[in-house]
Amino acid sequence: MALAIFDLDETLIAGDSDHAWGEFMIQQGLVDPVSHRRKNDAFYAQYKRGELDVDAYLRFACKALTEHSADYLEGLRAAFVEQMIKPLMLNQAMALIDRHRQQGDKLLVITATLEFVTQPIVALLGIDDLIAPLPERINGRYTGAIAGIPSFGSGKVTRLQSWLKGTTYDLQGSHFYSDSANDVPLLELVDYPVAVDPDPRLRAIAEARQWPVISLRD
Repeated sequence: MALAIFDLDETLIAGDSDHAWGEFMIQQGLVDPVSHRRKNDAFYAQYKRGELDVDAYLRFACKALTEHSADYLEGLRAAFVEQMIKPLMLNQAMALIDRHRQQGDKLLVITATLEFVTQPIVALLGIDDLIAPLPERINGRYTGAIAGIPSFGSGKVTRLQSWLKGTTYDLQGSHFYSDSANDVPLLELVDYPVAVDPDPRLRAIAEARQWPVISLRD
């Protein structure tokens, strides 16, 4: 049984779930629309340029969770998935996931987007295992902090290696699918790196290294 590892945003779905969650919170009146959208857009642009300050981004992403109880937020999250995420689902991504499932591979998503946002999306994709930044929660409320190392850039490698220690899996025969040059550290680690609808930086790297380049867009 080999590992089939997937990035989430812009790879398995046709958009960025973190940015979409920010827009959803604006629509619901949970945050100041002007300042939140400005910061949300700025962090997204940083990410696409490969210049993301991940700690600053996660402080921003977690702060909005501290304003409400976890139960209330989880209720809103169901509407978010229905309204904002389901339209981003890709038939070809589902087919790729199913192909690995039929081969008996272990499916795993590793993302830099908060576990709070991504857990129900990954469940919708039919994948049980997720590595994501984990927002700290105490007594039913989010604190604004992250528990552990963020799964971003080389942090994805660190988090994966930690996850592997608690399993019987290794990286022999492993695949990793991603759209982003931010994921090069993990793409370099697996046996079969695959660039999926890659950003310009990753496309150039994939072509130079002769990594497969595929599209999952319908």
